[in-house]
Amino acid sequence: MYESYLTNGKQLSFDKAQVMAIVNLTPDSFYDGGKFSSVSDVLKDAEMKIMEGASIIDIGAVSSRPGAAEVSAEEEIARLREPLRELRAHFPHTFISVDTFRSEVAEFAISTGADIINDISGGEIDALMLTVVAKHQVPYILMHMQGTPQTMQHNPHYKHVVEDVTNFFKMKIEICKNLGFDKLILDAGFGFGKTTEQNYLLLKHLYAIADLGFPLLSGVSRKSMISQVLHTSPVTALTGTIVLNTLALQNGSKILRVHDVKEAKQAIEIVEYYNAVK
Repeated sequence: MYESYLTNGKQLSFDKAQVMAIVNLTPDSFYDGGKFSSVSDVLKDAEMKIMEGASIIDIGAVSSRPGAAEVSAEEEIARLREPLRELRAHFPHTFISVDTFRSEVAEFAISTGADIINDISGGEIDALMLTVVAKHQVPYILMHMQGTPQTMQHNPHYKHVVEDVTNFFKMKIEICKNLGFDKLILDAGFGFGKTTEQNYLLLKHLYAIADLGFPLLSGVSRKSMISQVLHTSPVTALTGTIVLNTLALQNGSKILRVHDVKEAKQAIEIVEYYNAVK
């Protein structure tokens, strides 16, 4: 098991679970799109989330919700440029992750100080992505997605979702190792080309992915896999999010990607205490 990754002179450790806070720069994300009107708003939001316990800030400039409109690489970089530079300047000791599936955006982000690249496509949309992260040796969140954000929820189909997703990771791990790169964080991709039942099967069997030997990230925050069961909406899905985060931690996750940092941090503390009791 990988205990830590060195990136930009900082040690990203996995001996304890960590919170990755979502900071969306997009106008159309499923829960908090259009939240910010200025870079100062972004900085205030990030500062609050860091104070609440986030060790990683994940910024994204393109929405990946089902059916999201496509955005050019130029527009994505334009949206990222100033917020990323200011976040890097204001929070030098916090890990900054950039959520992108484009290699040229990843190049820009890394050159501007990003510590981690978070790719929803696992290198499937842009074949050069794995080469870029291997060249720079920055931690790479390798997520599984069936299809694209535009098509992923059009009747997703698997022979066996846990086995299929695990085999996808095995293939990608081998490709990365052949590139001389192994700073991987695996993300099962809840909600990305999966039915509600398939999402819960993956959550229940996360240990199968953990057994591959790399740290796991789980992103279930306010997603439809909660709303479909509780007949609620993203706005009222916090309780369901806390429950699923707790299950993800118990099944091996080392990073929780969330909108609500304080609640995720508390879930981690409770689970750690519970697991430590003999």
